[in-house]
Amino acid sequence: MNATLDWETVSYVFSSELRLKTLLELNRSKYTPKQLSMSLKQPISHISKALKELTTKGLVECLTPNRKKARLYSITKEGVQVLNEINRLTKTEKS
Repeated sequence: MNATLDWETVSYVFSSELRLKTLLELNRSKYTPKQLSMSLKQPISHISKALKELTTKGLVECLTPNRKKARLYSITKEGVQVLNEINRLTKTEKS
């Protein structure tokens, strides 16, 4: 795991099903909040909150910050590292 990535960040994502699912979806493709809302079957207000939290942690970035609507979000390298670590941990637990 990258030296700048800490266990608090991994735990932060892992402790919220919505944050984890949001990060997993963004690992597959770029999405707007509305697309994530439809894909994850969650209210857009919950998705917006999760995106804000993940952006604050540096795990997600808004690719179109100057737009008011239909902002496009993507996972960052740090977000991918967190997912890789969670994947490694869950594989270890299942063994």
